[in-house]
Order: sequence, then C-alpha cells, then structure tokens
Amino acid sequence: MKFDPIPHEINIIGKEIVDTAFKVHKTLGPGLLEAVYEECVIYDLRKKSLLVDTQVSVPIYYDDTLLKTQLRLDLLVEKKVIVELKSVEKTIPLYEAQLMTYLRLANLRLGFLINFNVPLIKNGIKRMVM
Repeated sequence: MKFDPIPHEINIIGKEIVDTAFKVHKTLGPGLLEAVYEECVIYDLRKKSLLVDTQVSVPIYYDDTLLKTQLRLDLLVEKKVIVELKSVEKTIPLYEAQLMTYLRLANLRLGFLINFNVPLIKNGIKRMVM
C-alpha cells in the first residue's frame, strides 16, 4: 500500500509541536505529572496562534452503529495532528498502537506520541504517520 506524502502545511504544524515539546522539557525537565506538561504544551501552541482542542471526543462506529463509548484524544492541533502526551518511565508498544488506531478512526495522517519523563526529550518523541 502506498500513501501520499504528508502535506507541507501539516509538517509545519508537526515541527511546531516538536519545538514546543523541546521548550517545555528544557524548561521543566522530567518527572512531573502529565497534566503539567499538557497545560504547558497547550499554552505554548496557542501562543503560536495554533488551534488546540483538548480531550477531543472521537466517535467510534462498529458495524455501522455509533457506539456510546468514544475515544479521547489528548490534543488535536489545527484539526489535523493528534498529540498523545505521556509522563511514564517507559513507553510501551501499546501506546503506539493506540495512536495509530486514533489516527485511523479520526481519519488523520500525522500524530505524535510524546513522553516527557526522559532525560533527553528527543528520545521521548515518536512521530507516527498513517
């Protein structure tokens, strides 16, 4: 299966997300609660005039039936990029699988899994493309 490249405008949003993660991590360091990092990331992205929706509900359909349960995205930036934030000792493959499922169900292409509980933030950022 071959996919089209991610559009430039979406890659620019991705760059802003990564830059923000670096800034927040450099300022605060590891070891805080996820909610603290989330608040700072939201603040900085909005300061850059990006639209950031938080705890976004995405409907789930099964067999053409809308389920009562919906999934929740940590952040949806410009309605185009999903950001899932963590502050855990170690990320596990399940987190990546969840993000890929979120991208598929939301019909989006680009997402980031960002774990702030690492000594070097570059090791905590995973860019994922659907």
